[in-house]
Amino acid sequence: MTPGISGLITWIVILVTAAVSYQGFKSHFFIEKYEFSVEKIRLYRDYKRLITSGFLHVNWMHLIFNMLGVLFFTGTLSYLVGPVGFLLIYFASMLGGNLISLLLYKNQSDYTSVGASGAVNGAIFATIALEPSIRIMFLPGWLFGLIYIAITIYGVRSKRDNIGHDAHLGGAMVGMLVAIALQPAALVENWLTILVITVPTLIFMYLIVTRPHILLIDNLFFNTHKNHYSVDHKYNESKFNQQQEIDRILDKINKRGMNSLSQKEKQMLKEYSKK
Repeated sequence: MTPGISGLITWIVILVTAAVSYQGFKSHFFIEKYEFSVEKIRLYRDYKRLITSGFLHVNWMHLIFNMLGVLFFTGTLSYLVGPVGFLLIYFASMLGGNLISLLLYKNQSDYTSVGASGAVNGAIFATIALEPSIRIMFLPGWLFGLIYIAITIYGVRSKRDNIGHDAHLGGAMVGMLVAIALQPAALVENWLTILVITVPTLIFMYLIVTRPHILLIDNLFFNTHKNHYSVDHKYNESKFNQQQEIDRILDKINKRGMNSLSQKEKQMLKEYSKK
């Protein structure tokens, strides 16, 4: 595959994701229509959200961080598996990460999330599976992968930070498995790297899906779990506040009439009516 085609794929993914994310930055209603939502997927079977949510981001920093991952790894992975293989790994990892989140949060109907992190992690770990000697952050790929998986497993259990480790874990594993399916020889050549990363991850994923109570344990830094305020929690609160504001506007119309609304209130009501 030529560098030109690889670069074209990279920039198409980045530009489309940036364009969709920017639309979401401008309108909460747009995000609500396409975000990952346990309630919308399970109750209303709106399965497109398993993919569309991967093109949305919470803010510019979230977007830039993920797109840097695409920029750094598309070329190598495309060279190893070809353009179709790269796109297959990217979207399969996006889907896999969200499916893990759906399983983990299936009883939390208000859980929502956005971001391409699962897809990006899938691309990274697919690259590691096929080329363990690749350098990532000055570390050999196999060592980076092992450390990352250990941190991610700890992050899921401890819930100490604001990161959706579950989607990262699912995306990473799907990326590796699809890469191996595309290049079976890697399983023979790089079996030790793949084994060291995959076995503990699959065991842990099985446990968090079948025995979620293991997440409710104390971590090394706190005697009891604290409700850490994640990006998703912030977004859910934002949606709640927005609904409160709409209710206030409707109450104002009921008491004082439509002419009592400010221009900003009218615009908010107009956007809400398009939802």
